[in-house]
Parts: sequence; C-alpha cells; structure tokens
Amino acid sequence: MVLSPHCDDAVFGAGDFIATHPGAVVLTVFAGDPADCRLRAWDADCGFAEGDDVMARRRAEDADALACLRARPHWLPFRDDQYGRDDDTAAIAAVLEPALDAMAATTVALPLGLFHRDHTLASDAALVVAARRPGIAWLAYEDAIYRALPGDLVAARVESIRRRGFVMEAAALRSPASALKREAVARYASQLRGLASAGRAGHEDAFAPERWWHVRRA
Repeated sequence: MVLSPHCDDAVFGAGDFIATHPGAVVLTVFAGDPADCRLRAWDADCGFAEGDDVMARRRAEDADALACLRARPHWLPFRDDQYGRDDDTAAIAAVLEPALDAMAATTVALPLGLFHRDHTLASDAALVVAARRPGIAWLAYEDAIYRALPGDLVAARVESIRRRGFVMEAAALRSPASALKREAVARYASQLRGLASAGRAGHEDAFAPERWWHVRRA
C-alpha cells in the first residue's frame, strides 16, 4: 500500500515504485468533499469553475492515473487543508490502521511529509501506526516538487523523524521516470494546470529519480 496525501502525490513521488508492484493500493488521505461549494484559489488555478464538483473530478483523474500503473485507489473522507481542517494526527491514524489490516498490507510506503501541512499530517499519522506495527515493512518516499524547494527540507524532516525514535536509512530504489509514469502523471490534467500557473514550480520534479528511505522503529 502506498499512502498519498492528495490525489496525485503518490504517483508524482512514487509512480515507478507503484508500477513495479501490480495490484498495489494507493490510499489517499485527503480525498473527501469540501463542506461547501465555494471555489478556492487553488481550484480556480486548476481550471475549475464555481459549482464544479472538484473532488469528484480529482478522484476520477486519480482512478484513471492509477489504472495506468495497474494499481487501485482507496480514498479516505478527510478534507484537503484548503477546505478547512477537520481532523488531526490521531483521527487519521485511527482510520489508517484498520485500513492496513483490511488490506493485509505487508509493505507500506508513506510520504516523507515535506512542506505542505497535509503532507506532514499524513506522514505523522502513518508514523504513529508504524510505531505500533513493526511487522510491516515501512518505506518513505520524498515528496515530489516539494523536495526541490529551496532549503534542505529533506534533511530537516529526516532528522525530525529520527528524533521520534525511528531509524532512517536511504534506500537504493532510484531510477529515471518510466514512460508509464509519465503517462500516469499526464492524467492529472487539473493539477498540472495549477502547477503551471503563475508563481508555481511546475511538475518537472515528478520526473526526477524517485528517492526513498527505509523506516523502522529504533
């Protein structure tokens, strides 16, 4: 199972890993509908208009992209931060842990948790479960796009996780983006439009080699 903060993050940061594990489940934490239909600035940048069912469209893009990689989606009902926070680390961990049991997951890949509050929250919730489930193999992928921001965000986050009692070891799972991953990334049309908007970083970092860490309780 690969944990994704939003619909697109797992494919951007771990698409080739997903492609090499046919039948993998991508569990997206913040895939729930907003509490109201107001158009947010990010959604407008992504090409959505007032009244659009934004999350239904995003989930459809996600299902399409994961089908390219022979993976299947599982969406949790928590809301994206832009729609108003309605959860915390404990609440997400309480839903995530039984989901792992139901899927009989033996390997779980989580986002390292860089920069964005949703990414950090999803990662923190997974670490809560990882501390209780040492029998599962845990990996962390570096969050594409955010890992390329100025400042060594990766080193700071790795050190933060180590201080919580985990051993973090760089994993040799790097490879250039495959044609299959590029095809999957292209299915997130709305998000690519937003990332290409003025002042945004674009999405080229999604095609840089994926970088991974082994995570285990000290």
